[in-house]
Amino acid sequence: MQNESPLLCNEKPNCVSTQEARPDFHIPPFELVSKEISVSQIIHVALSLPRATLTKESPTSAHIEYTSRVFRFVDDLELEIKETNLSLRFRSRVGYSDFGVNRKRAEKLRGLLKEKGLIK
Repeated sequence: MQNESPLLCNEKPNCVSTQEARPDFHIPPFELVSKEISVSQIIHVALSLPRATLTKESPTSAHIEYTSRVFRFVDDLELEIKETNLSLRFRSRVGYSDFGVNRKRAEKLRGLLKEKGLIK
């Protein structure tokens, strides 16, 4: 069953999202320090994570792919800015479990965005 919101997860434990209410899929919200923070600034930081490729960008959203080193699996980051809220979802394209990789990647991104002074 597919969820209606593009930033929600399906039933596989290979996804985390700021929009999810289900504890196994939920990650805490990312709050921007101001409305002036741009998608480009967020993208710049997200691309500093290993093996990242920007595939789509608009004034308020972006899609970035992360490729695993050994098996070349692709995980997707979808992000969207509304006011001072940064919503995002990290999701594996294939397989059932990601062994917590996307949750760790999300928290690594959170730390980098805080370091750069872009989120609270």
